[in-house]
Amino acid sequence: MAVAHTSEITLKVGLDENRVPEELYWSAEDGGIDNEAAKAMMLSVWDSKNQESLKIDLWTKDMPVDEMKTFFHQTLVTMTDTFMKATQDEKMTATMKDFCDYFAEKLELKQ
Repeated sequence: MAVAHTSEITLKVGLDENRVPEELYWSAEDGGIDNEAAKAMMLSVWDSKNQESLKIDLWTKDMPVDEMKTFFHQTLVTMTDTFMKATQDEKMTATMKDFCDYFAEKLELKQ
């Protein structure tokens, strides 16, 4: 099957003199996103050849800790949903959901 369309997602990271992120911007033309600001991002890619996950985790200096906790919780919930879609493993999905609830409870996050 030939590729019918390509889509590009771009990330721009503004760094300080110590190469610590001060600004994050992202664009996804197909999603209608153009140079939107963000305070944190996590990107994971699967390297099939080496059978390993590669990642980039960035957050700006001014990312508040309370927002980071919420960001992590929402990311875990989204990963749980994605895991279910990808594997149809209901038992492990339920376990992951339980952990997300536990995580939110321990951090006293409002859901």
